[in-house]
Amino acid sequence: MRRHTPLVAAFAVLLLFGLGFSLIEPAEGEAAGLQQPQQSTQNGAEKYFTNIELTNQDGQKMHLYSDLLKDKVVVINSFFSTCQGSCLPLIRNMAKIQDSLGDRLGKDIYLISISVDPMMDTPERLKEFAKKNGGKPGWFFLSGDKTNVDFALKKLGQYVDDKQDHLNIFIIGNNRTGLWKKAFGLAKSEELIKVVESVLNDKPAGD
Repeated sequence: MRRHTPLVAAFAVLLLFGLGFSLIEPAEGEAAGLQQPQQSTQNGAEKYFTNIELTNQDGQKMHLYSDLLKDKVVVINSFFSTCQGSCLPLIRNMAKIQDSLGDRLGKDIYLISISVDPMMDTPERLKEFAKKNGGKPGWFFLSGDKTNVDFALKKLGQYVDDKQDHLNIFIIGNNRTGLWKKAFGLAKSEELIKVVESVLNDKPAGD
């Protein structure tokens, strides 16, 4: 049996979900910083996340739960388009994950990059950023009303007062099965891809 580790501030996002999550140490060989919760219900996720409205790089309104999370596997990170630091390798890793997914991207799994600088990152700027970084359909670069964006980031445990302090964490979740993990976004892309595959291939209880 795996040993449960104490809840710590760095993992507050899963604690805040209110869905009965508990932290478990990663198995040997897994990327550092992973965690696996217990099973949860979609109703609980919908109640927690709500349907706060965000805007994607094409100027389309998207609701956090019903348009982005429901019945999907997701890989979520925070960033801002003018960042010249860790955002660059983070986005490169997201692009490598994208390339590994093939036609599952946009069908079974979404990549979600949320700006921590919504005042600067307009849909037009995010569209240019997405094009520059090879974003394909199914990879959403999100911004919108600052109040809404801040709310979404807080729900995901990714909110920061200073954009320069954004977290280098990928949140990888399967809403259908309730399996969520976190991974260090600057880890080797091969390790991250394995984590994404493990969540993508998770089956609902009883299958």
